[in-house]
Amino acid sequence: MNIISIFQYEFIQRAFITGLIVAVLCSVLGLFLVLRRLSLIGDGLSHVSFGAVALGLFFGLLPIYTAIPIVILGALAILALTGKTKVYGDAAIGIVSAVSIAGGVILISISHGFNIDIMSYLFGNILVISKSEMYMSIALSIVILFIIFFFYYDLFSVTFNEEHARVVGINVKIINSMLVVITAITVVLSIRVVGIMLISAFLILPAVTALQIARSFKAAIFISALTSVIAVIIGILMSFLLNIPSGATIVMINFILLLLALGYRKIIPK
Repeated sequence: MNIISIFQYEFIQRAFITGLIVAVLCSVLGLFLVLRRLSLIGDGLSHVSFGAVALGLFFGLLPIYTAIPIVILGALAILALTGKTKVYGDAAIGIVSAVSIAGGVILISISHGFNIDIMSYLFGNILVISKSEMYMSIALSIVILFIIFFFYYDLFSVTFNEEHARVVGINVKIINSMLVVITAITVVLSIRVVGIMLISAFLILPAVTALQIARSFKAAIFISALTSVIAVIIGILMSFLLNIPSGATIVMINFILLLLALGYRKIIPK
């Protein structure tokens, strides 16, 4: 079977369309998270999504739809714990993620275990994504990318100098709230692509790769998006042809690209 003939299958078409749009979204958003030292929030919210997926499966609902509002609430809870209490950011992430995992485990125990579908949510299987999930991923990704574009300079200012952003009149609190909310939605959209266990890597690796070789922030955005897209394309093809897990394959390709970027930086310093 040649590579071109693979695209005759509808599930491959859905995988590529969804994977590419979510890859661009994660790579752009991940850059802001890495530079804000908020990489752990992606990991924490992925744990929240585990509890949300378990809740959806427990009640017989489509987990992706139930996960979005729950993960958003989890993100806002982390922000509230950090801002209104004496809990540090990493501790707040740990508290919310631990409670979510515990809740998910309890639901699984009460229901005497779910079927094999939960594995596709834990480790990702973009090849089984449905049309409704694809349409939802496209719509929400476009909306979030538009938000990032519209608030680009506010996000840029808060990312590099929060105090300066306050001085020039940017509402830092609203920007931070917006950032965690769109991160929560992005985490949910990434579940089918790479799985709950690997979401943080999907957010972090392309951004870190881009920062090794980019000479400006806008160049870093482009390189991060390109890296993520390449990883998704190669990952889906390898997953289909070799019958290996798609999510793990995409993450490993991202890691290989990071190693190449590190090698490039060592040979040709900035």
